[in-house]
Amino acid sequence: MSGATRTLISPATLARPRGKAVYWSVFTAVVLLFALAFLFPVYWMVTGAAKSPDEIARTPPTLVPRHWHLSGYTDAWDLMQLPEHLWNTVVQAAGAWAFQLVFCTAAAYALSKLRPAFGKVVLGGILATLMVPAQALVVPKYLTVADLPLIHTSLLNDPLGIWLPAVANAFNLYLLKRFFDQLPRDVLEAAEIDGAGKLRILWSVVLPMSRPVLGVVSIFALVAVWQDFLWPLMVFSDTDKQPISVALVQLSQNIQLTVLIAAMVIASIPMVALFLVFQRHIIAGISAGGTKG
Repeated sequence: MSGATRTLISPATLARPRGKAVYWSVFTAVVLLFALAFLFPVYWMVTGAAKSPDEIARTPPTLVPRHWHLSGYTDAWDLMQLPEHLWNTVVQAAGAWAFQLVFCTAAAYALSKLRPAFGKVVLGGILATLMVPAQALVVPKYLTVADLPLIHTSLLNDPLGIWLPAVANAFNLYLLKRFFDQLPRDVLEAAEIDGAGKLRILWSVVLPMSRPVLGVVSIFALVAVWQDFLWPLMVFSDTDKQPISVALVQLSQNIQLTVLIAAMVIASIPMVALFLVFQRHIIAGISAGGTKG
């Protein structure tokens, strides 16, 4: 039949009781396997922090703690100075998110709607940086931050050393530009006919329509700073200013394994909570980026 959609299992097979039972059995088994593959490491980390030092080193390991020791979490909170380092991470991540959202949005809007001279050349140069390994940019980026050109100021041990380099994110800029390209031209032309300027259109029309993709970019920006290790390690030599990713490594020398695992669990909670709260916006942003407006 012309125009018919081919599927792995035909509708006729699914209509039979045996075919339907096999289909749902296989589907359920696959879903459970994927859920187990993703959730079991999380379960192992959470329960590992609740075991005693002897039990966590036992071979073979125990699947469920024989005795629950929640003191590992309280010890991690106090011994590893988690409140201070978590606050450092929040400050660094929030500043990087704000800078990146402002500058990437402005650049993407200019390349998409204002169409400056040599805009395609500029965009091509920005996208070309995606082909350069991140490790190759560490040294020049560090030299720039250590002695900022023109003003010759060092940004080491300063949150600006995290915020400013985070602005240069070619992937998020391209993601925003592609979304702006798909916005209905009629809406923007109507606002322009009503007398709105370019900035007014951006603020009153484009940004309200771009909430899904802005949510996706925000998640990417926050997670990138939260889980980064090498760059904060180079920027912050002062232990009191280090984020949680660096502090966990620096302070883990004389710490019990259960306390270290508990610290990792606590450090991962904010990002997990952020995803659970904004998962609807993430899915909406991804689906919106793949459709024409």
